[in-house]
Amino acid sequence: MDDFRKTVDTLSLEFGGEMIGPEDARFDDARGVWNAMIDRRPALIARCKATNDVQTAVKFAAASELSISIRGGGHNVAGHAVCDGGVMIDLSLMRNVTVDASARIAKVQGGALWRDVDAATQAHGLATPGGLISDTGVAGLTLSGGIGWLRAQHGLSIDNLVGADVVTADGNLIHTSADENPELLWALQGGGGNFGVVVQFEFALHAIGPEVMFAAPIYLVEDGPEPIRAWRDFLAKHGDKVGSLCEFATAGGEDFPEEHWGKRVFTLACVYNGDAAEGEALLQPLRELGEMSADFSGRMNYCDVQQLFDTLMPAGEFRCYWKARYLTDLTDEMIDLAMANALAAPSDSSLSSLWNFGGATARVPANATAFGDRSMGWMYSLDGVWTDQVDDEVNIAWSRDGWSNSERFGHHGRAYLNFAGHGEDNASLTQTSFGPNYERLVKVKTKYDPQNRFRFNQNIAPQT
Repeated sequence: MDDFRKTVDTLSLEFGGEMIGPEDARFDDARGVWNAMIDRRPALIARCKATNDVQTAVKFAAASELSISIRGGGHNVAGHAVCDGGVMIDLSLMRNVTVDASARIAKVQGGALWRDVDAATQAHGLATPGGLISDTGVAGLTLSGGIGWLRAQHGLSIDNLVGADVVTADGNLIHTSADENPELLWALQGGGGNFGVVVQFEFALHAIGPEVMFAAPIYLVEDGPEPIRAWRDFLAKHGDKVGSLCEFATAGGEDFPEEHWGKRVFTLACVYNGDAAEGEALLQPLRELGEMSADFSGRMNYCDVQQLFDTLMPAGEFRCYWKARYLTDLTDEMIDLAMANALAAPSDSSLSSLWNFGGATARVPANATAFGDRSMGWMYSLDGVWTDQVDDEVNIAWSRDGWSNSERFGHHGRAYLNFAGHGEDNASLTQTSFGPNYERLVKVKTKYDPQNRFRFNQNIAPQT
């Protein structure tokens, strides 16, 4: 231990950021992440301020034969940002975003949050597809796909990733693009954090906003499935312009009639990927499918839409377990199952949702990105969210049971790897989800991380 401490002291002389060990008063705050269930203790937290700090930390971990976890936004439900006994590379001080409006490119540091990207790009009337919660880290969301409101017209986050700067397991900095180390860029487009520390992303930008149309009619589950079936049929016609999900939750607060408090509801949430006025007219029928419990629809600023869901799950306040799977189609039987699962949720804070695909997302060939096959029509997610540790077992069981019971509607056993529980199913689920792309990913992993230093993720093991 003394030798390790001496090595850390020597390292700190050439490290421009902050070295935080277990004895540091800042340690518990620094190791905390969004999911309150995660309680791991790294041997060292290297809070980096610049790329050379990342390189120094990676080289130190290699020399000390320690594994590495990478903290971008710290929002991953499995807590992959935090390792036990290894080096946690913390990028939270590296959040700069620069925009070249004429080239429609944003350069985004690896610790940035989506709110950072949205603010910088919207200053120019531009955006790139991000997630649904603005304090999600850009890195984690992007590297496993990135499903957001703009997917209908502009695809996933990875479909807009055109370049990256990566510190690999040997501590070297390399650039990847379509013309330079293209195989690495392909692997980053869905392959997770397996290949190195991405210190800068380059995203293609599109003209979006500042005003967009957001529709959010809310109906009572007890009133039946007809609005969901109508929404499904509506998206079959308009899914190339509408990014949407049906989210099940529990009504409460002044936005709902008091007689509905505590009842299960579903929101048909949609963002029109185009002109706001055109979208308002197109989405109006979704607000006329029966008696609504509430209606949050309206034209609003794109950045505001991106932050609408933030208050549902403040960082560090909830215990969370999420599972999701892709669906081939959204049948009446699957809708009925989703409604029954929503009614059975043991926590009023839990959510579950049905997401549409199609449009630009579906047009990308399976071998064009590591993410793989795009022929799934839908996704089903069960997001267990609760506060008390004594309720862990029942809430995890709810998510897992709903996930297992929906398997018969699944799409070749594939799952969205950002919502993969706490990693219990990693080996089989990861290989199944990548399908034919898995062996190609193994080759890239073997080239850039042969010792599997970067294994706190949906891990792709290198060849031995």
